[in-house]
Amino acid sequence: MTKNERTTCLVVGGGPAGLVLGLLMARAGVEVTVLEKHADFLRDFRGDTVHASTLNLLDELGLDDRFAALPQRAMTRAQVQLDCGMARVADMSRLPGPHKYIAMVPQWDFLDLIADEAETEPSFTLRRNAEVIGLLRDDGPHSRVAGVRYRDRTDGSEHELRASLTIGCDGRGSVVAAEAGLVPRSFGAPMDVWWFRLPREQGDPEGGVMRVTSGNFAVLIDRGDYWQAAYLIGKGSDAVLRREGIDAFRARLAALVPWLAERLATITSFDDVKLLDVKLNRQRRWAVDGLLLIGDAAHAMSPVAGVGINLAVADAVATARLLAPALRSGGIVPLSMLRAVQRRRWWPTALVQAGQRLAHNVLISGPVAVASSPAGSTAPASGLLDDNPQGLARMEDLPLPLRLLRRFPVLQGIPARIVAIGPLPEHAPAWARRSNARA
Repeated sequence: MTKNERTTCLVVGGGPAGLVLGLLMARAGVEVTVLEKHADFLRDFRGDTVHASTLNLLDELGLDDRFAALPQRAMTRAQVQLDCGMARVADMSRLPGPHKYIAMVPQWDFLDLIADEAETEPSFTLRRNAEVIGLLRDDGPHSRVAGVRYRDRTDGSEHELRASLTIGCDGRGSVVAAEAGLVPRSFGAPMDVWWFRLPREQGDPEGGVMRVTSGNFAVLIDRGDYWQAAYLIGKGSDAVLRREGIDAFRARLAALVPWLAERLATITSFDDVKLLDVKLNRQRRWAVDGLLLIGDAAHAMSPVAGVGINLAVADAVATARLLAPALRSGGIVPLSMLRAVQRRRWWPTALVQAGQRLAHNVLISGPVAVASSPAGSTAPASGLLDDNPQGLARMEDLPLPLRLLRRFPVLQGIPARIVAIGPLPEHAPAWARRSNARA
């Protein structure tokens, strides 16, 4: 085992939170090492939404031109499709600032961009194929965290890497949280999600579409030439529904979204359908002496509204702003400063999770309970949806909240701002800002 390696700030996990934090720490002049257990970032059906708050941050970091060159699709509206027709619920054109949209970008392209920029900083190191397997402590099992043990997945060798501060950004199944004995408070979730793709054709609705009926719930995300689709199933019902067979699943989808029926043959087997095990939880303590958790390691988010990436990035920005000066001076960061990060980021996290729990209980629980039953309805939806997916619902057929959004379009800016900017957006510290760093 290799020993005596050392860094100042050790970041576990090369996702959005870990890489943004690594970039910001490096720009502060802090020696930072990011450990990523995979060889690359190529994993399908990861969160691909980059919201307006994160787009503003990229501007501040001087990465706006390079980000604009990535393959992407701008989502400017969100709509709900009921049995009676379509209704718009959010209009991103009413957002403040220059970015009046949500960018749909393959997450691996976003992560490659951040990693490439970070690697131009002399104090930044990214180690791939580095799987963390345990924590190091100064003296005894309950003493200060002093780094990690990790395995090189290319040859199986084990290493120790000591650090002044270890930051866990390793997601909802966080190894460092488990090793530190930190157990999150779970709020439960009524559903899991099946992710898959369907072809998109000219004349289809634009932007994001929620399809809701009495027995089914699906979300369609416009990716240009295809739909990234999510079909909600009851929590733990994956195996039961897969045993029904792919034809039964295609029948459910055809009943739910008739205008997509002819394209469902592209789902040839359940190999094309990926399961997301939905979790909604939050750590009571985000820090112990020498260790801080942020992002999904501190608070696993539901996919509702797709805000997880942007909350994680905001955590990273706040962490760098609050802790980089102390790390740059070479001193040990006291537990009180780590707790300051939790105090800063706890309330926006709790507020968003409260909204997600409300959506679970009010909008989702009923439809997924029916959809997950073998006796769930597959009767065709009736009316204008069969041949006119963009047909507007009649005002009198809409629930009151949707009638208000239709009658007063300015109100559509409220849900747009809640989703695309959110509570307490974070901004880059002055020392991290650049003006088109590679222009």
